[in-house]
Order: sequence, then structure tokens, then C-alpha cells
Amino acid sequence: MPDSKSERRSVPKVWWLVMLMVFSSAGAGFEQRDATALALASVHVHVVALDTGETLYAKHSETSAPIASITKLMTALLVLESGADLDEWLPILERDRAAPANAWSRLRIGSQARRRDLLRIALMSSENLAAHLLGRHHPDGYAAFVQGMNDRARELGMTETRFVDTTGLSSENTATAADLTRLLAESWKHPLIREYSVTPNFQVQFRNPAYSLPYGNTNRLTRNGRWDVDLSKTGYLNAAGRCLVMVTEIDSRPVAVVLLNSFGTHTPLGDAGRIRRWLETGDGGRIAGPALEYERSQVAACCSAQAEAAVEE
Repeated sequence: MPDSKSERRSVPKVWWLVMLMVFSSAGAGFEQRDATALALASVHVHVVALDTGETLYAKHSETSAPIASITKLMTALLVLESGADLDEWLPILERDRAAPANAWSRLRIGSQARRRDLLRIALMSSENLAAHLLGRHHPDGYAAFVQGMNDRARELGMTETRFVDTTGLSSENTATAADLTRLLAESWKHPLIREYSVTPNFQVQFRNPAYSLPYGNTNRLTRNGRWDVDLSKTGYLNAAGRCLVMVTEIDSRPVAVVLLNSFGTHTPLGDAGRIRRWLETGDGGRIAGPALEYERSQVAACCSAQAEAAVEE
């Protein structure tokens, strides 16, 4: 982990320039595939080979959209890069600001949990109060933590990304799919983010009073023996649809997959499967009727206007 912001900025930028290149089909390293054969129901998609930075597939990947709890990846990155003591016991406090969406939590107000456990359940189980508390217990306060998230996004070249909270409950947390591949690549460098985000199940121990709570991973692919998932985060808001970002091994190579705004809980998982099959065999699969109708309506709503503006320019 870099010791200073200046060291982080010293990382060569050539890799990021490569990542921004959008190809219509798989580039060098994977067998050439016909991108038009790949059927995906997610509105915004970006698929990148992390070992080379090559873009394997892109779909509306430069259009900004709400990202829901994908936000928590940046929250985790800030916590780890801050050097905060992960074994420190933090008080579970009531929210000091209204949540923009349903923020129900099983955490018992007044008890305590280790920072590392709050970080783990924020990643694996998308626990919103845990993510809120990680920002609130920042030495300089919550507002400074959120500003740090935005500053870090700029450092990573995530120019179309904006954070207003640490949980993703606000639809004003927005990014492009291409920006999120940058966040995935940076998060993938941190062993704890990788470990915590793919933990299938975990029992958190609290104190004052002593009790425990079980948590499960919101991405069922982390419990599927046919998948090798190295990093994962799911998200959902009405405004964002179903979202999934992950790093998975395909043909023994690390591939970052970003899927934003899908219909139904199973659609992002189906898209992930179609992407893997397409890269392995060239078969792009098919989309169920309702998911396809949702995708078309969302594209018409969010992307057509931007495309028309681009043509006029």
C-alpha cells in the first residue's frame, strides 16, 4: 500500500490509458470474439482483463449512472489506505443524518464491533449502517471521509464519478462502468478487500453487550464451486437497478466485470455467465423477455439523449 498520496500518483498512467480503449470485440490475449453475439441485459457494461488492461467488451460504459452499494468498494479502499486500526472496537451509533433510502440494520445501537468486522460485512453483505459508521469514525469526521472518496476517485482517473455518502443509499452516488473498472483494479490490489468481499458467510462478535450475528454474501457466485471469484460487490436501488461488479478468473486470467442497472436479482448473474461463456467459447447466449424489455426501456431513457448529443457535436 502506498505511504502517501504522492506515491499513489507516481503509478504510471499508461495502464489507465489502455483501459480506456474500447474495442468492439476481445483484444489480444483472448481469442477474437464477435461482440454482437454477446447478449447482455445490463444497461452499462465494462469487461477488462486486469493482467493487460485490455477492454474485452463495453456497452454504454461511458454513461454515468447511479451505482448503489458498489460505493462501498471506495469506502473500503479509504478505510484501508487511512491506516486506521482494524482491531479497534467502534461504538454502534445511531445515524447522525437521515438515510436517503431504507437503511434498516440488525446492528444493536450502543454495542461495539471491531472496525475489520464492520468492513467485512459492509463488503460481503452490504450492511449499510456498518458502511456509514466506517465513515463516521474517520478521525476528521464523516464529511472529510466522503471528500476523501471523491479525491481518491480523481487520483484514479475516475472523472465521471461522484460520491455523496459512504453507503450508496443515495442515488446521487454515480459513476460510469469504465470508471468502476479502475476502482475494481485498485481494490483488487488489497488482499483484505478481496478476502472480505468474497467471504461466503461470517459470524460477527459484538460486545457491550456481548452477542453475535450471522451474515451471508449477497453474491451467490461466491458460494458456487464453478466460479473463482476474487473480488465482489453487489448493489441495488430503484434508481440504479441491480448492479454487480467483480473480478473473476476466466481462462486462468483475472477479468474485471462491471454490470450496472439490470432487471431482477438473477439478471446480473446471468450476464456474468454469458460473458464468461462468450470469452471461453464465443457463445453469447440469450436474454429472457422481461429482462430484455427492461434493458431496452432503460437504454432509451438514459442513453439515447447522450448519443444524440454526441452526434450533434
